[in-house]
Parts: sequence; structure tokens; C-alpha cells
Amino acid sequence: MSALQDKYAGVISAAQSAGVSDLQVTEQGGILYVSGKATSTAAKDAVWNALGAIDSTYSASDINVDVQVAELASGAALKVATEDSNLNIRQEPSTDAAIVGKAAKGESVTLVEQTSDDWWKIRTADGEEGYAYARYLQA
Repeated sequence: MSALQDKYAGVISAAQSAGVSDLQVTEQGGILYVSGKATSTAAKDAVWNALGAIDSTYSASDINVDVQVAELASGAALKVATEDSNLNIRQEPSTDAAIVGKAAKGESVTLVEQTSDDWWKIRTADGEEGYAYARYLQA
């Protein structure tokens, strides 16, 4: 086991115990790559929470976590899972894009499209549509 695998053993074991399929752990250029498919948002969160326990700011440059939730159907109900704050809904899938709305913690929203791994297009109960960071959405 390498020093990086040792450092991030908690992330790897969280992925294994959360039942992440196609789990790949590779190392290249001093970066540990952890990828796979999660069966639920909770499984994906378990991996991210394990990383957060090691690196609370999620700013480490020696690890790349790419665990995706298996495809959700358009129209799926999602719950906003922010820590405390509202979730920004943006015009485009980017943190630089204009904020077109907000969804409160615990609010239910509807999935319009899983645009990318990081950004999902959602619709609020009020009919506002835009892009939200997928990390804060739970199926």
C-alpha cells in the first residue's frame, strides 16, 4: 500500500462499505484517484464525508474523488441537503453564473436533468428552474 493509499484509507474503506461498484483506486503523478458508481446519494456522501474527516476543507491536491450516483430518472424527487444555508440555483452550471433562485435546506425539488457529474438541472415547487451543485442534492 502506498503512502497516499495509507493517508486516504478511510476514503477507500468508506467506498467499499458503502457498496460503491466499479471501485477503482489508482495513483498517478502523486495524486490518488478514487472512482466508482454509488447506488444512492447516501453512499456517495459516505465517501465524501470520509474525505471531509481527513481534509475538512476539501482542498487537498493529492486526491481526486469521482464517485457518481447511478443515473436517476428525470422527474425524480430530490431533497436539498446543505449544512445550514440555502442552495443556490444558477442560470448556467457554474459558480460564476447568475443566481436565479434558492432552495432551502430540506426542501424538495424535482430533477430535470443530470447535466453533468457536478451540476444537475432542477425545478423548485415554485417552478424556478436552474442548475444546482449535485453534492447538495439527495435522492
